[in-house]
Amino acid sequence: MDQVVGIDVGGTAIKLGRFTSDGTCLQSLIVAAPQPATPAAVVEVILDAIAQIDPDNQTVAIGVGTPGPADATGRIAKIAINLAGWRDVPLADWLETKTGKPTVIANDANCAGLGEAWLGAGRHFQNLILLTLGTGVGGAIILDGKLFVGHKGAAGELGLITFNPNGPICNSGNQGSLEQYASVNAIRRRTLREAAELGALAQAGDTEALTFWQEYGKDLAIGLTSLIYVLTPEAIVIGGGVCASFEFFLPAMKAEIEKRVMPTSRAGLQILPAELGNFAGIVGAAKLAWQNYSRF
Repeated sequence: MDQVVGIDVGGTAIKLGRFTSDGTCLQSLIVAAPQPATPAAVVEVILDAIAQIDPDNQTVAIGVGTPGPADATGRIAKIAINLAGWRDVPLADWLETKTGKPTVIANDANCAGLGEAWLGAGRHFQNLILLTLGTGVGGAIILDGKLFVGHKGAAGELGLITFNPNGPICNSGNQGSLEQYASVNAIRRRTLREAAELGALAQAGDTEALTFWQEYGKDLAIGLTSLIYVLTPEAIVIGGGVCASFEFFLPAMKAEIEKRVMPTSRAGLQILPAELGNFAGIVGAAKLAWQNYSRF
């Protein structure tokens, strides 16, 4: 039975999973990322980990999620701002040369979106948006069941859309991007508290925390309004650490979307919490590997 390896490269950990074509994970592994996580060092760690997870060499293809944009062909990691020395890295070529197996790469948020679309909260939909609310705000767009990456492969940077033209400067060069209002770092800046702490306070009925989450839900909805008008998704899947407080910001989010978006553009729209957690990345990378492999 053919199998593939899905890999999720992070700055502190590298996750791997060996999957069958129906999405069954036969084995998974988490290894520490090398420090510094230079491209050559990461490739060595990946090769060693593949040997551990696939000792009998049963896999036919490899998919990799990287923390930054890939090119449109899924061959080159364009840049990873939190990893040392990552710029135009021909990662797919390197891994193919070393393993002899067709390899494809994509942005990690895109992989998470593909994972949720395949086996998670988005599995019943053909058109959806994934928004990951973590240290930053990432995203992925699935159209007709396929990952939409745009002209040069960098589409789906949903956290970088303009939310407030006069807001804080963003690392992207934009000003007042959605990320500056919805990320863990933004919550810390706005409240001087951690997102998890605000979640616990809301759970205990703290009115200040509950009010914050209502405002947060409203902000998130305003950011998503433009995306809904452009893409008219069937579902919006929310993932990342902030998703732990989903129940506290969902009602305000829904109310604001209903107020701002015409019924024709949001017919049947569902807003759902992500289901795969930290494993969405390797699931999506495996799906990517299967899609790439089926082209040969």
